Amino acid sequence: MTDLKDLLPDWALPWIASITIGLQIALILLLALLARSLLHRFINRLGDDKHLPVDLVVGGRRLISLLVFGAALLWVLDRLGVSGMVLWTAFTGFATVAAVAFFAAWSVLSNIFCSILIYTTRPFGLNDEVELLESGDKPGLGGRVLDINLIYTTLEEKAPGPEDQGSYLRVPNNLFFQRMTRLRTRDPVVESLLD
Repeated sequence: MTDLKDLLPDWALPWIASITIGLQIALILLLALLARSLLHRFINRLGDDKHLPVDLVVGGRRLISLLVFGAALLWVLDRLGVSGMVLWTAFTGFATVAAVAFFAAWSVLSNIFCSILIYTTRPFGLNDEVELLESGDKPGLGGRVLDINLIYTTLEEKAPGPEDQGSYLRVPNNLFFQRMTRLRTRDPVVESLLD
């Protein structure tokens, strides 16, 4: 029985491992294309026989393509020496960090979106008297609107006595859409919308 090293020229001997892996990857890709083609034909035939909607057939073909090429990619990476466990650990780690970052930024993004809604719908404006209510029968946080920025609306509370100075409240903008708001203003909001 002859050895593969005897059949190849001397210059090709250092490349045997690379050539072998390249041929294996080519074979994996060829098998993936063949499997995808056969499964697409099966789905098309099933769609014709059962009179399935075109959207369902196209969705099924796309799902099959995704699964077949995903499996082929994992198989190729395995042939290149990448462990599936390493890939799964990296993916779950990335997904966890992305989820934590999303939830951490959610409050800020919510306030920014609500500030855009305040600017566009104008439920209140500068120098308006507003009050955030927990329920309709109890007094809540309130004061005169001094500033509206991307995150907070600054309210000036009225001082209880004539010699006391008022305090300032920085209310997150999303609270104006989570609670009832009492508006006391000199100019009706409807007139400002007609300008």
